[in-house]
Formats: sequence, C-alpha cells, structure tokens
Amino acid sequence: MTNNLMEDFMALNRREFLKIMGGTTAALAFPGVMFQGCKKALEQAAARTNIIWIEGLSCSGCSVSLLNKLNPDIVTVITEHISLNYQGVVMAGTGSVATRILEDAVKKERKDFVLIVEGSIPTKNDIFCTIGEDEKTHKGIGVRHWVEELGKNAMAVVSVGTCSAYGGIPSGKSPALGENQTGAVSVQEILKDKVVLNIPGCPPHPDWMVGTLLHVLMKGMPKLDEYNRPEMYYGKTVHEQCERLYSYKRGIFAKEWGDGDGCLYNLGCLGMDSGCDIPKRKWNDGASSCTECGSGCIGCTEKVFPDYGRRGIYQNLHADKKSDQTDQAGILSKGVKGGIING
Repeated sequence: MTNNLMEDFMALNRREFLKIMGGTTAALAFPGVMFQGCKKALEQAAARTNIIWIEGLSCSGCSVSLLNKLNPDIVTVITEHISLNYQGVVMAGTGSVATRILEDAVKKERKDFVLIVEGSIPTKNDIFCTIGEDEKTHKGIGVRHWVEELGKNAMAVVSVGTCSAYGGIPSGKSPALGENQTGAVSVQEILKDKVVLNIPGCPPHPDWMVGTLLHVLMKGMPKLDEYNRPEMYYGKTVHEQCERLYSYKRGIFAKEWGDGDGCLYNLGCLGMDSGCDIPKRKWNDGASSCTECGSGCIGCTEKVFPDYGRRGIYQNLHADKKSDQTDQAGILSKGVKGGIING
C-alpha cells in the first residue's frame, strides 16, 4: 500500500472503510481484519511486503488452490505475512476502484512489491485478455501491458501455475489450425531480462506457493533448478517418492485406473518424468495424492505439459520411437529415469 493510500485510509471511519472494501462481503471474508480494528490492521499491513497478483489466460485454479492453504491458513498469510494489494479473485473492489491500484503502481514506478502472475500472456492481440480500460479510448488494457510495466520495477516476479511458467494449456496448438490463436506465452518470455521464479502445477500445491513466497520474503531466493523452480519442491521426481514405488520395484503393475495396488506406469502415469513432491506432501491436508488414489501423474509441473514433446497425457513414456516399454520386462531392463525421456 502506498503512503498516499495509507493516509487516505487512515482518515476513514469503520463504516467508510467497509463501504470501500465491499461492505459485508469483506467483513465475512476477513473477520480478523474487520472486527479487530481496521486502522490497526492497516498500520500492520503497511509494514508487510506488498503483493500484486494478476491473472492472464487462466482458469483461476491456482487462486482456488491457494485458498485451500491450511497451515498456515490463507487468512493468516494475508493478515500477518503479506499485504495483498491486488488479487482479482478474492478482492472486494471491482472496476476502476480495483485497477487504480495497478495504475498507481505503474505511474509512481513503485518498487516495493512482489509481482505474482497466474496464467499465460497472449501476444497476438490484447483483446484475448484485458484488465481495466483506457480512460481516453475506453479500450481494454491487455494483461501483457501490466506484466511488462509492473514487472520491470517489481522486487521479484513469480509465475504461479504451469500456464504462467511455461504457457500451459492456453498455449496449446489447435488440432484444426495447427497453431495457437492467442500466441500465449510464459511470463519469462515477456520479461526476458528478469529472473522469473516459476511455481508450476495445474494447479500448484498451496504449500509451494506460500512456502516459496515466504522463503523469498524472509530468506531470499531459494535454490532453483534449470527451469527456475524451487528445488525444495521440484527437486525429485514423483516416481522417486511414489507410494507405489514398492510395487514398481517388484514388477507389480496396476490393470486399471483406481487399482489399490500396483505401479501405474503401464496405464500412462508420467511420474517418472515429472518433478514434484506430491506423493510425500499430498493434497487436502494430507488426505491423498494423484498416484495414491490411483489416477496417476499427468506431468502438470513440466514444460511439455500438456501437448508438447512426444508424451501427451495418459500415454506411456518412451525413450525413443523404436522402443517399446509397455511390457513389464522392458521397463525394468531399461532402467528408465525421470526427467530424461521426453522433450
């Protein structure tokens, strides 16, 4: 929050504050902020790191995943660790009231915030994804403009989700046209001169997003792999940590999706070639994982997801066009290792 905005807010009484923040909606969403004294909360917010979170071509799944954060819960993160200046999914403000935050950040060349981008960026025409409109022309402002203008001054840029990190589903080619109509690309392709920290996944686990962000704020940039992903979350393959690794080593393979026992490789699990710690971390506060429940890994944390390279989804991994690894003996004898099969 800028100093001018802070001064304006501090002059408001509780009723005026609630009106600007969206009335009862804001009160229900953040009761700790609303009812424990809005001015005190604003004073504390001024001392926290500012976050501007914008969305490009996406389904908002990363935002929804973030809201499932349980330890610490997302309200604690927002009220104690960061100051969430802008986030289209959870903020109460809409229209020009909301986009004014982005406009002010650009005009004042603010450098006191971390920019988080969810979704890929269209390059063929701004009309494919706009945030706000130009007051003079009344035309929509493309998300690419905001990424470029905010990104050049941000203290750090973080891509959340595979769409933002690599292009993802919005950048896929149309089977009919053989190309992508939007020209969707990753944030790194837009901000070529900056190091963009990638947190891929479709969606990424909430722990990855919050943990990486808090690491950046409290300890600095975490150790990254070749794809600019935090090694602490993406350093090992799903296969290495899989609950079904025991079965794989003994040549026991599942016959159908959902089987309670057996390695899922023959059915098309991509865990050998996908880096993340979901089998250990699990989803929904430790309830289960993609592999444990029998659905297999679809490789959503990798750059080739979903239709690049030669693997697709639910297809057997293969080291070359001539090899046939669909049989048990072939898999075990070739000693396939994660991260080297497709590209």
